[in-house]
Amino acid sequence: MSRPSDHIDSAPPREDPGIVQPKLGFVGWIRWFWRQLTSMRTALFLLLLLAVAAVPGSLVPQRSSDPNGVTQYFAEHPDIAPFLDKLQAFDVYTSAWFSAIYLLLFVSLIGCVIPRTKHHWDALRAKPPRTPARLTRMAGFQARLLSSEQAATAPEPIQAASELLRRSRYRVALYQDARSTSVSAERGYLRETGNLVFHIALLGVLLAVGLGGGFGFTGQKIVVEGQSFVNSITSYNSFNPGRFFNSSSLVPFSIQVDRLDVNYETKNKDALGTPIDYTAHVTTTEPGSPPRRQTIKVNEPLAIGGTNAYLLGNGYAPSITVRDAKGKVVFQDDVVFRPTGDVNLTSQGVIKIPDGLSKQVGMTGFFYPTVGDSSVAGAKASTSPGLNDPLVSLNVYVGDLGLDSGVPQNVYTLNTDKMTPVAGAGAKSGQKALEIAPGQTVQLPNGLGSIEVTGVKRFIGLDIHHDPAQGWVLLFAILILAGLLTSLFVPRRRIWVKAVDNADGSVTLEYAGLARGEDPNLLGAIRDIADQHSAVLTDRRNT
Repeated sequence: MSRPSDHIDSAPPREDPGIVQPKLGFVGWIRWFWRQLTSMRTALFLLLLLAVAAVPGSLVPQRSSDPNGVTQYFAEHPDIAPFLDKLQAFDVYTSAWFSAIYLLLFVSLIGCVIPRTKHHWDALRAKPPRTPARLTRMAGFQARLLSSEQAATAPEPIQAASELLRRSRYRVALYQDARSTSVSAERGYLRETGNLVFHIALLGVLLAVGLGGGFGFTGQKIVVEGQSFVNSITSYNSFNPGRFFNSSSLVPFSIQVDRLDVNYETKNKDALGTPIDYTAHVTTTEPGSPPRRQTIKVNEPLAIGGTNAYLLGNGYAPSITVRDAKGKVVFQDDVVFRPTGDVNLTSQGVIKIPDGLSKQVGMTGFFYPTVGDSSVAGAKASTSPGLNDPLVSLNVYVGDLGLDSGVPQNVYTLNTDKMTPVAGAGAKSGQKALEIAPGQTVQLPNGLGSIEVTGVKRFIGLDIHHDPAQGWVLLFAILILAGLLTSLFVPRRRIWVKAVDNADGSVTLEYAGLARGEDPNLLGAIRDIADQHSAVLTDRRNT
C-alpha cells in the first residue's frame, strides 16, 4: 500500500535562532592547524610519506652520489630527463618537497614529544590513583577471607601487601576510609619512557642526518695504479659539498694506489669470468703519521682523515704514447677507459691531443680486455673481464677540440661537431678504426704521427664520504631500537589490594588490577600477588 503524498517520516528539526555556532578567527585556525600537525596520527602519516618520497631517489641516479649516472641518464632519456629535473628528481634528498616533508615531520614530532614528556614527568611524581570503590568490576578480581581471630590487627595485611608489591617493583600508596584500608600499586612507567626515548631518538636521527648532510661531503675520484689522490677539492673528479661545508675542514691526506688484485671465477662453467673479489692495495699518508700500507675492499671501506673511502668500481687504463711525424712525444698518459656496463668490461675512452701535432686530434674508442667477435657483424666485444688478449680500437678525428674557448669539458666525452673523422666510422678515406695491442705502434692517418700502447694498468673508482654525524646516527638508531623494544615488552599495570572490615570482625581481602594497554599476563600477576600475600599472612600467623 503506497503512502500518501503528504506523508513524512518525522518532523524536520527545529532550528533555535538563539544558537549560533562559534566562528574560528585567525588564532583559532592556527591553534587548530597546530593540533592537527602535532597529533601522533599526523606524525605517523608524515613518516610514511617521507619513506614514499625517498623512493624516487633509488629509481633515478642522484647528483650527490652519481653525477656521471645523471649525465648518462640525460643522454639515454633526452625527452623525460628535463621534466624529471624540473621536479628535482635528480636531487631528491635536497629538493624543496622532500625538505618540506622532512621539516613538517620534525615539527610534528617535537609537538608530540614535548607535551607527552611533561605528562609523563607529572605521572612519575604523582602517587598511584586511589583504590576504586568496587574492585569487583576490575580485571582478575579475587577475594580471600580472614576470620576475626586471624585478623587481630587490621593494618597488618595491607602493610604486608605494600611490602610485597614494593619488592615486585611497584610504586605504592596507602589509602584508608571508614570500613577499609587499601594499597594502590602501579608499575610499567618504563613503557612510556621507552616510547618517549623512541620518539626523541627519531628526532635525533632526523637532526643528525640533516646536520651531517649539511656539514659533510661526498666526492668521486678515479685513480690509476701507481698514481696518488690528495684530499683537496681540485683533485676530485666530482665533488658534492653540504650547504654548510667549509673547504678548510678538509684533512690533507693522500692515497696512492699500488695495485688492484681481482679474482675471477675460473672453475664453474656457468659463471666463468664472474668477479669473486676486488682488493685495492694502497699506501696512505696523514699529517704527522708515517705512510701506511692498507687495503680497500668493496664492503670494507678505508677510514682516513675523518672520511670513509669506498671502492665503487674498477677498470683498465691503457698507457698511450703519441708521437708526431718526427718521432717527438706529444702525449703520454694512462688513459682511463670506463666500462660500458657489460660483465666482460668492454670499456670506452677518449683521447684529446690539443698541441704537438699539425692539427688538433681527438680519438674515441673501445678497450677489450679479451677481444672477440660479437653477434653483430663486423663488431668486436670482450669475451672475458680478465686481461687475456687486450686490444684498443680507436676512431680518429681532426679539427677543433673546443678547448680554447675556456669552457670546462668532460674529459670522458668528445664533442665532434667541429671535427672531421679520418679513421673509423664516417671517414671519407674509408680507413678503418685503428686497432692496437699492447706493445704495438700504429701510424696515425694523414701522416700526423704514430700512436703506441705501451701497457695496460688497472684503475679504481673511489667514493670519499665524510659524515660528521654518523656516530650520532648510530647512537640514536640504537636508542630507537631499545625504546621500541621497551615500549613493546614492558607492561603498564595497576594492582589494588583492599582489606574490608566485616561486622563480625572478620576481614575480606580483595585483589584486582587494570591493564594500561595490552597485558596478557595481568590475571596471572594478580593471582600470584594474592597467593604470595596469603602465604605471607599464613607465615605470620604461624609464627
